[in-house]
Amino acid sequence: MASPASNQRLTLSYLLWLGGFFGFSGLHRLYNGKIISGLIWFFTLGLLGVGQFVDVFLVPGMTEDHELRKLRAAYGNDLYNVLNQPITTTQTQRSLTREEKMVKLLRAAKQNAGHLSVTQAVLETGLGFEEAETLLSDMARSGYVAIDNHPQSGVVIYRFDEIAV
Repeated sequence: MASPASNQRLTLSYLLWLGGFFGFSGLHRLYNGKIISGLIWFFTLGLLGVGQFVDVFLVPGMTEDHELRKLRAAYGNDLYNVLNQPITTTQTQRSLTREEKMVKLLRAAKQNAGHLSVTQAVLETGLGFEEAETLLSDMARSGYVAIDNHPQSGVVIYRFDEIAV
């Protein structure tokens, strides 16, 4: 379902598209970040009206592309993960501190009898693989965690001896 902001952008894009009937072709393209083609449309009257007419079908895609570019600018290449992970109240209010993330790892380890693999850490805390592994390695370097391998699979296991049940 489209957000209200997306619907407003689409409505305004169509209103700007109508500007082509008054000699202001390409405003909808400029508004959606398509600067070069917007200028071409503006100076050629929408490619003599043909491009302007075709754009009536392309405007929804332009607005969606613009929204995705804004999200990518805000979240970088991790856009897929951002769009597919559930939003928690903590994420909407602020980012977790390093210590809060470590506490989440400790709680995850406690739920797993004091043992935690990187994959388990990711599943239980919502952190990314690289971040979870970095935090666990830092905890191991500080002496809070021991590193072992699972006897059957060989997977690296971080062992929290103080909370092992």
